[in-house]
Amino acid sequence: MNNHKSQYMTTSKERFSYWTYFVGQNIYYNITAVYISTYLAMQGISLAKVSLVLLIVKIWDAINDPIFGYIFDKVKFKSGQKSLPWLRIATALIPVVTIILFAIPSGMSETGKLIWFGVAYVLWDTVYTLTDVPAYAMLNTMTDSLPERNTLLSVNRVFSGGGVVLYGVAVPMLVARMNATAAIAIVSVFSAITMIPLCLNCKERNYKPEEEDENFSPRQMFRYLGKNKYLLTYYAGYMATDALKTANAVLLFVSFYLFNSVEFSVVLNLLNMVPGVFAAMAMPFLLKKFDKMKMLFSCNIINIVLGLAIYFLGYGNRTLFLVLTCIRTVPMSVVGILAFMFTPDCAEYGQYKSGINAKGITFAIQTFSVKITGAVSSALALFLLGLFQWITVEAESFEELAAMNIQQSTGALNGLWIVYALVPVIGMIISTFFYLAYKLNDKDVQIMAKCNSGEITREEAEKLLSRKY
Repeated sequence: MNNHKSQYMTTSKERFSYWTYFVGQNIYYNITAVYISTYLAMQGISLAKVSLVLLIVKIWDAINDPIFGYIFDKVKFKSGQKSLPWLRIATALIPVVTIILFAIPSGMSETGKLIWFGVAYVLWDTVYTLTDVPAYAMLNTMTDSLPERNTLLSVNRVFSGGGVVLYGVAVPMLVARMNATAAIAIVSVFSAITMIPLCLNCKERNYKPEEEDENFSPRQMFRYLGKNKYLLTYYAGYMATDALKTANAVLLFVSFYLFNSVEFSVVLNLLNMVPGVFAAMAMPFLLKKFDKMKMLFSCNIINIVLGLAIYFLGYGNRTLFLVLTCIRTVPMSVVGILAFMFTPDCAEYGQYKSGINAKGITFAIQTFSVKITGAVSSALALFLLGLFQWITVEAESFEELAAMNIQQSTGALNGLWIVYALVPVIGMIISTFFYLAYKLNDKDVQIMAKCNSGEITREEAEKLLSRKY
């Protein structure tokens, strides 16, 4: 027991509550980032108009995340807590706004549907920011141990992956047979239940309001970001990959039109999950042996090679497609698990370089990147489908769509395959150039964290660092 206490500042109950939170949060994210494009494409709305509205509402995203990051760093609750008050508010609101987003009345005109979607998406986007920035920023207030943070984040990706799989199984099965609004309501209530334990059980023990800069200004915010080059470098690479990750946006259509069953997406999601679980379980061990960025870069290259193989071999041989997809899931899972482990590192680096403790802004960049790329990938997927003369339809479910027997052209189906298999590989190729410029390593981050917390002096830190930053 003593050994356990020496390794962790958090309790097992806290850690489990923290992890289950991300089951529900990732379900909400995937509902909107992945299913929204399919939902809108079945509302009888022009794909060009839908993709345009998706991008327009993201203007709010560009304003929303940095503003909330600034507010998050400035607001001090009487409870002495930093993140928990925001998370309690968000957990109550997120199911409501999600259901509203997917409740577009079928009798509305095209313009009315676009307005409903635009307004509801802005509301959802605002609330989702409240679920995300404080949840990741809380990691730094729960513990000041980098190994413990890495463990929390690595296991977190297992639970996040569980949320992705639950989405990938439940949503296709439900929307294949029932009204989309009812299906999303069921999933939203379940997701909220998984998020509640964090609000009740987790503690913020490493938060010291008196140490925060009372005069923190927008000008200082931009100065902080300007000095945090690795935050900007890493998320430029992340955004290049995720903005072109159009596969998820068209997965249900790929399953329905290319593999003749919308339930085929369930098979793909389960195949993706199994190797991912083992990769996530091995991650704490791998992090002790290898630097995070070296692992990320290597897996990114492997993903590019396998992605090109899948595209050129095509979807005619279902068995070969499934085998390659399953193999590719391992490096894809590693990239997914590592994705948000760099933000706490960049927060420590930013404070070390600028002297400004602005974790809210740092994690707001993470949330901004996730949401903007999710919207861009969905909008891009729909826009590209439109270029291939995709026939728009209005149907409440895939069961109804099948009964309509609408045939897409050969050109449209080829375009669907390009959007699914080739476009994401292009994003990965672009990201490799940004990752080459990321030079912040794990050992130096730990030294910076000790300096930031006052355990060692600046002069001592400079002598211990592997290079001059």
